[in-house]
Amino acid sequence: MAKARSVYRCTDCGAESPKWAGRCESCNAWNTLAEEPVSAIVTSKRTAARAIAGAAASTVQLRSVTGAETNRWRTGLNEFDFVLGGGIVPGSMVLVGGEPGIGKSTLLLQVTARLESAGYATLYVSGEESALQVKLRADRLSETAGDVALLTETSLETILATAAQPRADGRRIHALVIDSIQTVHTELLEGAPGNVGQVRECAARLMRFAKESGTTVFVIGHVTKGGGIAGPKTLEHIVDTVLYFEGDGTLDHRVLRATKNRFGSVDEIGVFRMAPDGLVPVENPSALFVGDRADVASGSAVCALMEGTRPVLVEVQALAARAGYGTPQRVANGIDSRRLALLLAVLDKRGGFSCAQLDVFCNIVGGMRVQEPAVDLAIVAALASSVVDRPLPARAIFLGELGLGGEVRPVSQVERRLAEAAKLGMTQAFLSDRAIPRRVPGDMKVIGVRTLRDVLQQTVGASAES
Repeated sequence: MAKARSVYRCTDCGAESPKWAGRCESCNAWNTLAEEPVSAIVTSKRTAARAIAGAAASTVQLRSVTGAETNRWRTGLNEFDFVLGGGIVPGSMVLVGGEPGIGKSTLLLQVTARLESAGYATLYVSGEESALQVKLRADRLSETAGDVALLTETSLETILATAAQPRADGRRIHALVIDSIQTVHTELLEGAPGNVGQVRECAARLMRFAKESGTTVFVIGHVTKGGGIAGPKTLEHIVDTVLYFEGDGTLDHRVLRATKNRFGSVDEIGVFRMAPDGLVPVENPSALFVGDRADVASGSAVCALMEGTRPVLVEVQALAARAGYGTPQRVANGIDSRRLALLLAVLDKRGGFSCAQLDVFCNIVGGMRVQEPAVDLAIVAALASSVVDRPLPARAIFLGELGLGGEVRPVSQVERRLAEAAKLGMTQAFLSDRAIPRRVPGDMKVIGVRTLRDVLQQTVGASAES
């Protein structure tokens, strides 16, 4: 009997190692090597495949390729279609990840129900729940999901064979949903479902099936405690589109973000509200994030961000209070804590507002996660406002990246940001004097500034002591 052997594969880059190590020698990532059993049968097949010389294949010229004009499938969930770039591309593979209970299964069940209503045959494969559990969820939805074909199976070979055959009603499967990829396994590999080899091989075969048959495949993926999709990093490279479902479990809205999209823009977001009958698209996310803002409170500022091609207004809240004991706290929610530390240093050195003896709390309202540097000016303005306890102008937005020298740098697509702000009643805008647009929407007053001190002098005063 052949002795079972295993290799250690990096979940980030996929490099193999004969033994475990704390750091991958290829990509230098720490704690990413995972054991993967390899059967003797599979090893012999791979060895034989390498020894056989492949036959040359015929090529085609791009001008002779047809089918590029295929229309996208519209689901009617406008936010979902928007994030995908205008609808579902036939033959694509979409990976949806998110925290447990965030609404991934609910969203894709709604998508399959709407596709059925539009005349596209669907197959929903559940590897985690029974048929009764899926039906109980479907009964709560506003969409009618009674015509969706359901399969409770974890064997990849059975799933592909079922999806390749016409349904009982004679229609070909147009969309296949796998819930989830961590529960599916193939008989060609040893090991439990969810390990590195199983996830990678199952995803690769599902991708080949999607391209060869023209069936759109939706795959649900679990996330690790670090926020990334569980399994090898190559899983995200294999698929065409990667969607992350974000949101706080205590809030009633969710953010669907595209981090990869071969058929549209990346970093697009769609906002949904969790209701008893499913996920409801939010048509105006800006009104949701700044609708409950208190105009008279200090430490509050508004910024217009670009999420893909969509401008979104968000509220930045900051609170600076006297430290009760020990080292002052620095708590950031929705922004990078290191970015907050940098902005505090600039505010102290270049703006004259010292927070060395103060606890500082910074929050992006609505559970949004902000990485764009255009929010820098809004953060420091909110911090300075909280330090002196003076509210900022009620109907003003702050746009600008802050340099280490205290200079305010311009941001891109200013006109679109200002237009979105004008829709929500904003009347003032503080931004770099080098980014003032030629056309200003409505009656908005644009105030150009050069440095951080210019902003502080016109809002809360020159320094904390003043």
